Amino acid sequence: MLETTNILTPDKSPLNNQELLTRLISLANKITTAEGNTKTVIPYLSICRHTYESSLIPSVLSPAFCLILQGEKELHLGEHIAHYYEGDYIASIIDMPASGKVVGATKEFPYIGLRVDFTAAEVASVVAEAEIELPSRNKKPSTAAFIGKSDVGLLELFLRVLNLADNPEPVPFLATLMMREMIYRLISGKYGHLFLQQALYDQQSDGIGKAIGWIKENFSSPFTTLQLAKISNMSVSSLQHKFKEVTTMGPLQYQKQLRLQEARRLMLTCSLDVTTAAMEVGYESPSQFNREYKRLFGLSPLKDIKEIQNNPYNMSETEV
Repeated sequence: MLETTNILTPDKSPLNNQELLTRLISLANKITTAEGNTKTVIPYLSICRHTYESSLIPSVLSPAFCLILQGEKELHLGEHIAHYYEGDYIASIIDMPASGKVVGATKEFPYIGLRVDFTAAEVASVVAEAEIELPSRNKKPSTAAFIGKSDVGLLELFLRVLNLADNPEPVPFLATLMMREMIYRLISGKYGHLFLQQALYDQQSDGIGKAIGWIKENFSSPFTTLQLAKISNMSVSSLQHKFKEVTTMGPLQYQKQLRLQEARRLMLTCSLDVTTAAMEVGYESPSQFNREYKRLFGLSPLKDIKEIQNNPYNMSETEV
């Protein structure tokens, strides 16, 4: 771990994790006290705030770095359930169907988190410039998302980012530098090998990275496991085993969740009716679509969309 200069209070003793979290919470509250996910003037930075305990909300965890400042969240990835708390973060470079639940939040003690969105290309650029060696392809895969503990250096960086969001004049120049520093800290820190494995999957021209990428681009098209194995230059057994290790689910289940999430988005943002949305994402049977939609979201499509329209916070992204 690189040594960091304490630029926040240069003439005093370095701040500890809890003091930095307290400052981050104060600054986040200064920028916004709005409910839900709020974009800031920094294009990649959002502030998430909830004053209530939410239900379990299915979503897609897109490439991002998410840090909890206050509160608790429960995350479901396939059959795996994880809890993370203030000072913890989750990072992923692969689109991952997941479900998130805010735990124990109140108006007096709201859940507050920060989310930084990035692309695989941005990660690859930092890896190349810093000349960081990627892990072996033969190494056992890690899951598509992981939870880590933030250190003082990372929290100081987030404080600088929030200060920039509160004083946006130098944003165009400094925001990009801070993003690259954040990625560097991720890949050079304690959990960097996990993050780099994800980067390796995404860059592979064959294997799991190609399988995931192909499904993301063609999720409305039917396929068999054999066809996907040929596309990925893998055996069927190897594809099934490694795909589940990385994403916690099989290829067809991964496709199904992407389809249902996209159908939900189309009904909400494009006002598509149920049958049209189902056909748009590749379903031929409306009844099958209704069954699988209710199994994932807990309500039929019509009831779910009505519930979200009456209470839009029910469809918060899995921000953190």
